[in-house]
Amino acid sequence: MLKWILYGAVGIAALVAIAALIGTFLPKGHRASRTVVYSVTPSDIFAAITDVGRFPEWRSDVKSVEVLGDVGKGMRFREHGNQGDITYRVDAREPNTKLVTRIDDSSLAFGGSWTFEIKPTPEGSALTITEDGEVYNPIFRVMSKLFFSPFATIDTYQADLRKHLAAK
Repeated sequence: MLKWILYGAVGIAALVAIAALIGTFLPKGHRASRTVVYSVTPSDIFAAITDVGRFPEWRSDVKSVEVLGDVGKGMRFREHGNQGDITYRVDAREPNTKLVTRIDDSSLAFGGSWTFEIKPTPEGSALTITEDGEVYNPIFRVMSKLFFSPFATIDTYQADLRKHLAAK
């Protein structure tokens, strides 16, 4: 019996080592982008995506938000939600056209930025969200390639925003 447990442990260790080796050859960075057209004005979208204190009211993956203020690099806020506690910083803010937020926590296994670009359309406004993400841990890189869609968070955000804006 002990022999089989040892074989199992060695097998698991070998799989982890192989995953780590493969992960070192995968790129740290990825880009995912989606555009959705809403039947509202650019200012309606911009108001919703910049009012971080109200995120828990409409974002299904956010339980609470702390506004941390500005430390000279841009406004910071911390989301508490399904992915744990994540601190963000606003890198760029162009009213009614563009917002760039960046993960501002070097202790996480991932990082990157989200760029929100709003353009008027005949139907209302188009919102393009682009995630420029990084996964630092090679094992997590393999897992993210195999088991997670790079579009999942963007799709959830856009769906939640659509419901929020329709309810107004």
